[in-house]
Amino acid sequence: MPTARDIMTSNAECVNADETVLDAARKMARLGVGSLPICGTDDRLKGMLTDRDIVVKVLAQGKDPNTCLAGELAQGEAVTIGADDDAAEILRTMASHQVRRLPVIDGHKLVGIVALADVARALPDRPVGDLLDAISAA
Repeated sequence: MPTARDIMTSNAECVNADETVLDAARKMARLGVGSLPICGTDDRLKGMLTDRDIVVKVLAQGKDPNTCLAGELAQGEAVTIGADDDAAEILRTMASHQVRRLPVIDGHKLVGIVALADVARALPDRPVGDLLDAISAA
């Protein structure tokens, strides 16, 4: 069974916790992605920032994306997967936390991102369908 390292998108870029949400949005647009890991000055993962977070937690609340910092949107400990965890663990983690993207950690270092699309390409249809059902249940 493939591991997270086998199916992840490597070289994931972070948005620093002290960067503005506007900077993060520009980085997302440049990279063509809908989420970015939030990293602190210690290079440790602080959370994930999604395009939905920007809309719901910043714009809809009347906050200024030019002054709101990405780190303000990091909530608790990020849900992650180890680089050597197998696909079954990826499926369990995504389903139990109802997430579509998992930062991949090797030790304390971010080494990539596993997205639902990566899982869909790597595994047979049935487990992926079950995962979609679990994520979409709530």
